[in-house]
Amino acid sequence: MANTEILVDARPRSRVAPVVLDLVTLTKPRITSLVLLTGAAGACLAPGHVPVSTLLLSLVGTALIVGSANALNMWWERDVDGLMERTRNRPLPAGRMSPDVALAFGLTLGVVSVPMLFLVNLATGLLGLVSLLSYVAIYTPLKKHTHLALLVGAVPGAMPPLMGWTTATGAIGLGGALLFTVLFFWQLPHFSAISIFRSSDYARAGLQVISVQKGEKTARHMVAVWTVLLVTASLLFTPLGLAGRVYMGIATALGAGFLALAFRGLRAGGRFDVARWAKHVFAYSIPYLSILLVALLLDRSR
Repeated sequence: MANTEILVDARPRSRVAPVVLDLVTLTKPRITSLVLLTGAAGACLAPGHVPVSTLLLSLVGTALIVGSANALNMWWERDVDGLMERTRNRPLPAGRMSPDVALAFGLTLGVVSVPMLFLVNLATGLLGLVSLLSYVAIYTPLKKHTHLALLVGAVPGAMPPLMGWTTATGAIGLGGALLFTVLFFWQLPHFSAISIFRSSDYARAGLQVISVQKGEKTARHMVAVWTVLLVTASLLFTPLGLAGRVYMGIATALGAGFLALAFRGLRAGGRFDVARWAKHVFAYSIPYLSILLVALLLDRSR
């Protein structure tokens, strides 16, 4: 009996499940989930009717192209990720996956997703291609040189709702542009806050985020500036006839909370815990965006 147990324990275990899990990790599934929400919101908010098959093709293509960008980003930054506490256990820096496998996986997702988006329509395909190239070829290498890389990275990050809009309309309209603007500005305080409470990690990795390159005080001020622009953009849907009073009330309440939190960072001093404040900004930004989009969808459907 003892020998049988030894033989069972000695059998080689399947590596399929861990490898699949690591491949999924390369796509950053939590970010991809948020992307799908914003893409679907863009399609649902756009005028006209979108066939279910077209919407599904667009969403799957968007998810795959985001996964491609994230996988290629992890392949490119595998050495940098190994220097950061937050990312050192990712598949590549941890040594669980060959860089060649990650590169092939990322390229395959890109090769599959781009034609899918062009099958939706020309505008959606072009926006997807621009997103992939700008994120991988411009934003990723630029992060080591300037904190302004965030402005470049925010462009592909804001594309999904616009791609959802073009899926329904075939063109960039006022509503699509405003959705893009809101997503663009949302990323700036969100990631600036991360740069504050992860500043030592970023500095160790040589990434020039704003808190590292310009200092914590400048980062706190920019969180406030970006939040003002975000809230202003979010309130334009109603006066432009893209949402009603229900949305306006919810957006105003959410925006007031975000502004109060962001401006609290300007009064930092004494025993004020800046890192804790930045974590609160980061934590608030996530439900803020989700509730804002849901309110926009519900008010538009009334």
